[in-house]
Amino acid sequence: MVNAAVLGYGTVGSGVAEVLTTNRDVIRRNVGDEVHVKYVLDLRDFPGDPVEEVLVHDYSVILNDPSVDIVVETMGGLKPAYEFTKAALEAGKSVCTSNKELVAAHGTELLELARLHNVSYLFEASCGGGIPIIRPLNTCLTADRIDRISGILNGTTNYILTRMDTEGSEFDDALAEAQKNGYAERNPAADIEGGDACRKIAILSSIAYGKHVSYDRIYTEGISSISAMDFRYAQEIGARIRLIAESGRTDDGYYAMVAPAMVGESDPLYSVNGVFNAICVHGNMLGDAMFYGSGAGKLPTASAVVSDVVDEAKHLHETIHVNWSSDELELQPVGELQNRFFVRVSGTAAERAAEVKDVFGDVEIISLQAVPGEFAFITGKIGEADFADRAKRIEGGVIGRIRVFF
Repeated sequence: MVNAAVLGYGTVGSGVAEVLTTNRDVIRRNVGDEVHVKYVLDLRDFPGDPVEEVLVHDYSVILNDPSVDIVVETMGGLKPAYEFTKAALEAGKSVCTSNKELVAAHGTELLELARLHNVSYLFEASCGGGIPIIRPLNTCLTADRIDRISGILNGTTNYILTRMDTEGSEFDDALAEAQKNGYAERNPAADIEGGDACRKIAILSSIAYGKHVSYDRIYTEGISSISAMDFRYAQEIGARIRLIAESGRTDDGYYAMVAPAMVGESDPLYSVNGVFNAICVHGNMLGDAMFYGSGAGKLPTASAVVSDVVDEAKHLHETIHVNWSSDELELQPVGELQNRFFVRVSGTAAERAAEVKDVFGDVEIISLQAVPGEFAFITGKIGEADFADRAKRIEGGVIGRIRVFF
């Protein structure tokens, strides 16, 4: 029998217990042995819940029990998750987690600690919820040179942007609806300002390129400045606005960025709506592949966590290799990247087109008859720093700008 302990009995932790119970026979067949939840750690009590039989409030009970083989960390955050994970690995227990914040901040250290103690540290659920992506990058695509990863990695922001697109809602109204429906936290900053997606693309990039990508070095923009008017223009040109997290190789090195962008109908991310996530991977031999599914939710995320439990149970007292070294991957300064930009300015095209073209060269003008007092244009490819400098030359400044990925 393989004994596991679950840290945290919240949404994901209770889901893990449910998956291990409901799919007990499937898991036994895949592992070749029974996987038993011996302990669940939580500060709370759960009267009437079957978890009462295995509930503990003191982590040392788990840590000092040599029969516990696997620790499932579903607490979230850095404290005490980091200390608990580190102690478990040092005690010779494998750990798996859905905690992207912890993985992004301390992944290389914890992977090395697992290697030193002949155990494993796995985190399939940290980047795509129920979407399998870590394992494919780490095992299935190792014959390829990954050139680019691009995706919608946050269900909260995608739900908000989808509602703004389909309902014509302003950002604040769509956010309130997301909170009402349980898709956004009371404090949604990590989602709407791009921090969650930033940590996920840092993890994916670290595995894809084999070196550590620090999330705090990734240029990140959120969606709070996107308005219903932006969507009216996007619909006019057959585009949708999505929060895109991407990284890739260029002739000059590597880049990574999280920002809202307009995507066209030919882009596979165009049709990813609501709380769903999608991750596109391009390999030099494979070409394009897309991973799509539920990026969050109790059971989809728990299913991904339990897939790591199964893997670790099949490799007890072994280290499952993860292609992620502690060597830092240098990223190009964002100012050097080239993009097209959608730009809104005040006035009319008839009055200001000449000024705009004098500053930005040949541009595509977009005018909406129902929107007096402003117009928009799309630039050709231009460096990020160059765009910022040129935008300052527009009299009165710009109302807003969004990158164009088509």
